Amino acid sequence: MEINMETSWKKALSELFDKPYFIQVTEHLKAEKALKRVIYPSGSQIFNAFALTPYEKVKVVILGQDPYHNPHQAMGLSFSVPEGVKPPPSLMNIFKELQKDIGMAIPTTGNLTKWAEQGVLLLNAVLTVRANEPASHAKIGWTQFTDDIIRLISAEKKGIVFILWGNFAQEKIRLIDASKHKILKATHPSPFSAYNGFFGCKHFSATNEYLVKQNKDPINWAI
Repeated sequence: MEINMETSWKKALSELFDKPYFIQVTEHLKAEKALKRVIYPSGSQIFNAFALTPYEKVKVVILGQDPYHNPHQAMGLSFSVPEGVKPPPSLMNIFKELQKDIGMAIPTTGNLTKWAEQGVLLLNAVLTVRANEPASHAKIGWTQFTDDIIRLISAEKKGIVFILWGNFAQEKIRLIDASKHKILKATHPSPFSAYNGFFGCKHFSATNEYLVKQNKDPINWAI
């Protein structure tokens, strides 16, 4: 498995790559590849969030669950899709909330790379998925890996905004030191739950207000 990460992440996570759970993930993916299973995202994009957002520049963490399982969608960034791919319903609801919150026009692309480049770590708790089988890799070891990453960010940094949408993401609160970071919670932006608390949460303006108080540059959410 190609570990395509920015150098500062490789250094920060070096001890995790030798842990049994990471070896288990690697072996599982090799076995699936040998069976010619289709896995998303492509191998070079599995760690895309860590390639685009250097460790020392992380200001915000938006936690997703697992990658999109349909063709051409997953790109290694939570909620994001590549240029030219129609934004899925949850992402469209994120854009609608952005429009209501800060007046941003609905983007014509679902590619969130510009967020990542500004310090928004778009982290899925599970980094791979079998084609057309949601949550198919939820129990192969990825969650232990990303839980350790969340713990590391919480312990080693201060003034990070953790954006947790939905019950799955909010289970990770136990990993975050709320006394030194900002935690924003709402229902998931999925069409099934967005009207139960996601719309109107104003997390984007709240994030920038907090960052400014921390003497950090706010995020330009326009993409």
